[in-house]
Amino acid sequence: MLGKSLGVCFVFAALLMACGGEAKVTRDDNFIGTRGSQFVMNGRPFYFNGFNSYWLMYMASDPSTRDKVTDTFAQASEYGINLARTWAFSDGGYRALQTTPGSYNEDMFKGLDFVVAEAKKHGIYLLLSLVNNWEGFGGKRQYVQWAKDKGHYLNNDDDFFTNPIVKEYYKNHVKAVLTRINSITGVAYKNDPTIFAWELINEPRCQSDISGKSIQDWVAEMSAYVKSIDAKHLVEVGMEGFYGESMPEKKQNNPGYEVGTDFIANNLVPHVDFTTIHLYPDQWVPGSSDEVQAEFVHKWIQTHIDDSKSVIGKPIMVTEFGKSSRSSGYNVEARDNYFSNIFNSVYSCARTGGPCGGALFWQVMAQGMGDWSDGYEVVLEQSPSTIGVISQQSRQISSLNQIN
Repeated sequence: MLGKSLGVCFVFAALLMACGGEAKVTRDDNFIGTRGSQFVMNGRPFYFNGFNSYWLMYMASDPSTRDKVTDTFAQASEYGINLARTWAFSDGGYRALQTTPGSYNEDMFKGLDFVVAEAKKHGIYLLLSLVNNWEGFGGKRQYVQWAKDKGHYLNNDDDFFTNPIVKEYYKNHVKAVLTRINSITGVAYKNDPTIFAWELINEPRCQSDISGKSIQDWVAEMSAYVKSIDAKHLVEVGMEGFYGESMPEKKQNNPGYEVGTDFIANNLVPHVDFTTIHLYPDQWVPGSSDEVQAEFVHKWIQTHIDDSKSVIGKPIMVTEFGKSSRSSGYNVEARDNYFSNIFNSVYSCARTGGPCGGALFWQVMAQGMGDWSDGYEVVLEQSPSTIGVISQQSRQISSLNQIN
């Protein structure tokens, strides 16, 4: 136990020294960069109000459903939203982007091209995630299975983070996406300022290695690889915000368990440009009262804001939060209040020059997508009161961008 703790301390100290001084990733030509613990565009602080829609590429790849993407971006722009997070992956299975390692469905890639082009047309930045921790759209399980299919022995899905064959598969996908020439705009993704940032993996977890070493090493290797291809865009890990061994006293903030990530150490990796958190109190502290969940939400946001500024020295984004219609006691008013509370925390931080650059709710669904429902969806045309809450936040965020 002592040896492991000392080892973690040495790693933590090395990371602090490697990141010494003010973090600075400046950009021009409308690329988003960072300066210290703030996002900047052309040297001026910049803030976001955003949404998640993981399905954009899928719908855009079919001409009969492509209008759902255009309509979603048009509506989002009307409500002042300036950032969307979506998947730049679909690995194996039905209508995959990557059908086998290194082999791609051009129709699906053209769907992603359409997403990028339409986002640009509507003034919306994109946060693109490169693989899933979960099984949806393939995820790390599919990568491990591909290696097994080639005769390699792997223990479990967490070998995604350590197996050299699987890591090479992932790097090949990163390269394929970043160097993709958009068939509509003619611009390589790595050169397109419409893309705000790359996300290494959606919600990484490695329960087989709670020490955090597997994910720490993977983040260091993969963030450096992304930057070796694309030095213009920002990179983030895709984390939910769970604390780990680098500062064990902070694990008391976790909702009762660990997942093999370390909010401090993972985000101190030099090639990681900003931190992220997700928020699902209905899943993480189930059965608790609304008051207990509200207290958890406030503490989760504030603790990570404080650590992003004081310990890590980088900006932070709340990249997922939502309230499920399937949770006990749900009603639209409760969802609106939940959104308002999170928006207020974000805006209060931003207007005082703090590190929180914005929040993205989970998730927008277009009309006619009932089969895709996960309980968290917001159908914009059917949610006037929620749209009012979102629009108010957009106006506040926009006012900060205008001041700056």
